[in-house]
Amino acid sequence: MNWNNRKFMNLIMVSLLVLTSILSAASFVNTAQAKAKADAQVFHDAMRKLWEDHITWTRLVIVSIGNDLPDTQPTVDRLLQNQVDIGNAVKPFYGEEAGNQLTALLTDHILIAAEILQAAKSGDTDAQNDAIARWYENADDIAVFLNAANPENWPLDEMKMMMREHLDLTLQEAVTYLTGDHTASVAAYDQIHTQILGMADMLSDGIIRQFPKNFK
Repeated sequence: MNWNNRKFMNLIMVSLLVLTSILSAASFVNTAQAKAKADAQVFHDAMRKLWEDHITWTRLVIVSIGNDLPDTQPTVDRLLQNQVDIGNAVKPFYGEEAGNQLTALLTDHILIAAEILQAAKSGDTDAQNDAIARWYENADDIAVFLNAANPENWPLDEMKMMMREHLDLTLQEAVTYLTGDHTASVAAYDQIHTQILGMADMLSDGIIRQFPKNFK
């Protein structure tokens, strides 16, 4: 093989090596991107789990406060952790600050609800009515927050109606339990369960539609 032919073959080999490296890099990037994308069904189910935890631990707090059980504080702490978990779930899409803001709003939702329970149990009607008014204001604030984050998929009127329905049913659940109408309280919880799954689906579907490139 003469010098020119050898030089030509070397150029071909170098070109093939470069091409192989480029293709390998592209394959790595595509694989990494695919792995980075969330599975839409997994996300949907995870959102349902978060909100089912929300109503389950709320139910347990109602029972604990209503009966002065020794597990009241740990149960309240677990319910409050759920609000952190929900805030963390939206951080990949709306950022750290927004996730923390949602957690703060939901934490107020829980703390005010605890005020309502304590006032109802002690028979303090004025304190109970004041807390209920603030509870519904907080629900509207949550609706406004959600609408601002995703106005196309979470219309303000629908968000407000969804949040208020959640409060209506939770209040019914708590009042019937504290007044000893346990059959009605259980029935209210069943309604809450159905409602919260619809709420979770609205939230997960809205995020998936808003950020389609983040899901596979």
